[in-house]
Amino acid sequence: MLFHLTTLQSLAIILVFFFGHWYTSLFFQSFFYHRYAAHQQFTMSKFWERFFFFLAYIFQGSSYLNIKGYAVMHRLHHSHTDTPEDPHSPSHQKSIWKMMVRTKDYYADINHDRKTGIDEHYYKNIPSWDLIDNFGDTYVSRIGWGAFYAIFYILFATQWWMFLLLPIQFIMGPFHGAIINWFAHKIGYMNYRMKNTSTNIMNWDIFMWGEGLHNNHHRKPYSANFAQKWFELDPLFPIIKMFHWLHIIRLRPMNIGNNK
Repeated sequence: MLFHLTTLQSLAIILVFFFGHWYTSLFFQSFFYHRYAAHQQFTMSKFWERFFFFLAYIFQGSSYLNIKGYAVMHRLHHSHTDTPEDPHSPSHQKSIWKMMVRTKDYYADINHDRKTGIDEHYYKNIPSWDLIDNFGDTYVSRIGWGAFYAIFYILFATQWWMFLLLPIQFIMGPFHGAIINWFAHKIGYMNYRMKNTSTNIMNWDIFMWGEGLHNNHHRKPYSANFAQKWFELDPLFPIIKMFHWLHIIRLRPMNIGNNK
């Protein structure tokens, strides 16, 4: 530790850094990767696409996700939910760790064009920027960001147990994905009975930017608002509507004026 801080001050700084990374990383994963790239719930110009692409790289850092791998895998998840063809179903994995490993391998195979037999329509209209995607997937980038996180903790952490948050920051993106892909098929409640195990983890999903309203999303995958009942809140949707009003994005007609 370089600075003379009390344990409380140090903890506050570490938590601000951790949750700042948590929410910004997850914001771009939900807004840009999930709702835009995978489901195309809205459109945007090439300028704004590159703008959000760059910020996604900055805030995902060491766990940067290639957008092609994410979008294709997520589309397959919707088409084959809870079947053996689902890239990440807890129905076919004995533990969350085995599911994460299978997801990683599946994602890598798509990124490096090793996965055959996937219909071409799963690749349709996925945004790309080779400069960011290729560099973000290098060891130089991942180790560099990891070193930045570690140095921050070295500078500000006053207790050893504060470093326990550091491994999560190294794999922030996959960690978020594992929470939804596992627990939102294991616990929670269902608004819609479907031929899959998707659930809503919480009705006011302030922790996961609305991604925890997973059952709703499986029922209406092209709705930009994941909250479907009066008692539910998707905190990302008001931001999406603001971006629409500011002409940063254009919501699909079905999503304009959608408050449910």
